[in-house]
Amino acid sequence: MTADAPTIDSVHSAEFEHADTVAIQTFGFWIYLMSDLVLFSTIFATFAVVGHNYAGGPTGKDLFHLPYLFGETMFLLFSSTTYGMAVLAMYNGKKGPALKWLTITFLLGLGFISMEIHEFHGMILDGDGPQRSGFLSAFFTLVGTHGAHVTFGLIWMAVMIGQVVAKGLTTPVRSRLMRLSMFWHFLDIVWIGVFTMVYLMGVI
Repeated sequence: MTADAPTIDSVHSAEFEHADTVAIQTFGFWIYLMSDLVLFSTIFATFAVVGHNYAGGPTGKDLFHLPYLFGETMFLLFSSTTYGMAVLAMYNGKKGPALKWLTITFLLGLGFISMEIHEFHGMILDGDGPQRSGFLSAFFTLVGTHGAHVTFGLIWMAVMIGQVVAKGLTTPVRSRLMRLSMFWHFLDIVWIGVFTMVYLMGVI
């Protein structure tokens, strides 16, 4: 009994230290998200200031096709739902379903970013690139910054799928999946702002 006591104490100590590490990492990630929120707020404010400087070029009514953009938006919003399903499977310790929902989320996010790239490509081919006007410069900066974040999220998600396959739903893997969940839902919220301010208001 005496010999076992130090071992038990060391196990409990390691558990507390690990919990502290997860809490610190989560807090640090919240700070990162707040800094990202400041970044997007600044870009939104810039768009609000220069978003009507068309320089004789096309306006939102000329460029935006709401049915296409609605489909693009549904890809991202549904991906938020499927990620939530992955988190539920993770909490229940179900590796297979968690991997399935993560893969579906990845494919939905890939569909979103593919549609966005197609939109950008078509605009640039028509001569409506970011150099055309202040409106287009602000548009490409705001939407492109969000798209870059989604791309990073997809890379992170692919890495996490690999970690779940290789390591299972260990505590460190769960912690990383939760931080990715925070990031992914944050991007959904930002996109709602983009869709409303840039696209909906642009065609009104």
